[in-house]
Amino acid sequence: MPTTVSSELQAPRIPMLAGDPEADARRRRALRRMRTVALGLLVLAAVVFVATLDRDGFWGFVNAGAEASMVGAIADWFAVTALFRHPLGLPIPHTALIPKRKDDLGRGLEDFVGENFLQEEIIRDRIAAASISARLGAWLGEEANAQRVVDEAADLATIFLDKVRPEHIEALVTEALVPRFRDEPIAPLLGSLLAEAVRDDVHHGLVDLLFAELHEWLQQNPDTVQAVLVERAPWWAPDTLNERVSARVHREMVRWVGDIREDPQHRARLALDSMLAQLAQDLLEDPATQERTERLKSRLLEHPAVVTSGISLWQALQRALRTSLEDPNGAVRTRLLSEVSQFAERLRTDAALRLRLDGLAADAAVFVVERYGRDLTAVITHTIQQWDGREAAGKIELHVGRDLQFIRINGTIVGGLVGVLIHTIAVVIH
Repeated sequence: MPTTVSSELQAPRIPMLAGDPEADARRRRALRRMRTVALGLLVLAAVVFVATLDRDGFWGFVNAGAEASMVGAIADWFAVTALFRHPLGLPIPHTALIPKRKDDLGRGLEDFVGENFLQEEIIRDRIAAASISARLGAWLGEEANAQRVVDEAADLATIFLDKVRPEHIEALVTEALVPRFRDEPIAPLLGSLLAEAVRDDVHHGLVDLLFAELHEWLQQNPDTVQAVLVERAPWWAPDTLNERVSARVHREMVRWVGDIREDPQHRARLALDSMLAQLAQDLLEDPATQERTERLKSRLLEHPAVVTSGISLWQALQRALRTSLEDPNGAVRTRLLSEVSQFAERLRTDAALRLRLDGLAADAAVFVVERYGRDLTAVITHTIQQWDGREAAGKIELHVGRDLQFIRINGTIVGGLVGVLIHTIAVVIH
């Protein structure tokens, strides 16, 4: 059994998607007109042939031309019709080619597209010729277009923010983040981060801030500090003595914290560095420290505040972003517009950037084609295989049939001229 027949039996045919009805109606009228013209020429040739039968002289040339015109018109009518259906409904071999061999035509079209369009050199040449980055820079350089990009981005971001509900955040925290953190040992990670921070002196900025804030607080809250110290004084000590001692301790605390703040090599700072380095080592190597850290992690993760804090943090961020995005003059939109304008300016002035971006676009297109090109072109074959053969033939004829009628018209005219030429040669020879 032929392949086309077996494939038809195996895969049910589905109707083609309907096109534009008005456009199809125009094509149908144009096809009908051209068919009428081609048929009219054939009828005219037949009438002339009958009217000039058995005539000599000039009319003999006319009769020969009319006869050849009929032959050419009928032959080309047969050829054009055989593409789409059986001429006169007769099952003549090698006719109705499109309905019968549409699957083969689909495979041929797939190979043609793959071999002539989805090739790396062609893709790179077309992207380079398109100058995508230059056109993008020119387009974004217009204020209205840049504003449109920002507005669209803000609208999409707002829609995204509205789609994310508190229950989604709760599910993310409880079903994804918490189990992942629970299974992942945190002590080695904290130890590595702390060791890197101590080695690179990253923590010194935080320490500076801490002692600066502590020094300022001690200076501004002497009564609070002294009240705390007096509470810890012996009950039998006189109040006057306690006040004098607490005031002296407060002054010493302010001076001591001030010294630490001003001296990067203070012994307290060095002791803190040593303590942090030892903690980092214990987190990496000491089982007891690691166990305590993991227990602390588990208690934190199991605390209900983890979920509520995550939801509260998201809602606060959501409200802030949404408010700024909805404000045409808000900080987010203003910043986005500035960034888009600066990017457009760079695209217009920086040839190296344009070349790099075009190269990235070409690399991305080549990657997609190399990875999925075969799947993309296979859509052609698969889709055509699902079409009903007669409906596909009718649709194709509707699109190209008008132009194919010129084959019939040309065949009629050229056939007549050839017929006159052959009759002339015959007259000359005899």
